[in-house]
Amino acid sequence: MVHLFHTTSENCSRIVTENYSTSFSSAIRMLHRDLRTPIFNIYGFVRLADEIVDTFHDYDKDILLAQFKEETYAAIERGISLNPVLNSFQRTVNEFNIDLKLVEAFFRSMEMDLDKKCYDCEGYKEYIYGSAEVVGLMCLYVFCEGKQEMYNNLEAPARALGAAFQKVNFLRDIKADFNGMSRVYFPGCDFSNFTEKDKQEIEADIHQDFQQAYAGIIKLPLKARFGVYVAYKYYLSLFKKIKRLEPARVLDSRIRIPNYLKAMIVFRAGVKNQLRLI
Repeated sequence: MVHLFHTTSENCSRIVTENYSTSFSSAIRMLHRDLRTPIFNIYGFVRLADEIVDTFHDYDKDILLAQFKEETYAAIERGISLNPVLNSFQRTVNEFNIDLKLVEAFFRSMEMDLDKKCYDCEGYKEYIYGSAEVVGLMCLYVFCEGKQEMYNNLEAPARALGAAFQKVNFLRDIKADFNGMSRVYFPGCDFSNFTEKDKQEIEADIHQDFQQAYAGIIKLPLKARFGVYVAYKYYLSLFKKIKRLEPARVLDSRIRIPNYLKAMIVFRAGVKNQLRLI
């Protein structure tokens, strides 16, 4: 009957992912069936921690995050948790021998979100690493399925992809982060006077991340390549849409990719995949 609990836990992580991110959910479904569940498990875990620091404003976030962190390590050590999302996450961590230093770095960034509002260059790099790059590395553990040499070769592109996704999120969510929570992630930016020059400098940095990430995507195992490529194209399309907008528009609204364009991205990616162009 333990198997039933594990299956139920994994279903919970999948539901969390589907409810919070249609884009990531659809990209995960493009992975080989062997990889989908562990990636859902990672994303479900990340999403819960993120919710604590971003939306649980009526509760003591410090206590909730500290308890969640403690329960995470206990789950990994025991090999089980009554929290379904933590149970599914610990199964993935233990099955793929994910380095706990990645988990620690992730929690460090979540803790920064509790009280830090502005970032210098070093703090920004640390936050990006812990909040996004390590998530890409956790997924890379799954994609490489124990092949350490492959992991080492793809580590830098995986970090770049995570960084690109997070930085695009920052641009997309400026209104909510700055107006709602007074957060300014980009060093040296004054969103009360966000200029075209500021925006272009940020975009140039993100462009480099996307370029480095693509060089790694095409070297991923076939079981992972198509799904990761679709996620890459989703975010690249969002990035291109943001680039076309004036700074005032970026500050004023949350930019989205419509469903019809997402469907077109999947179709085009599928054609390229069939032609072995990725």
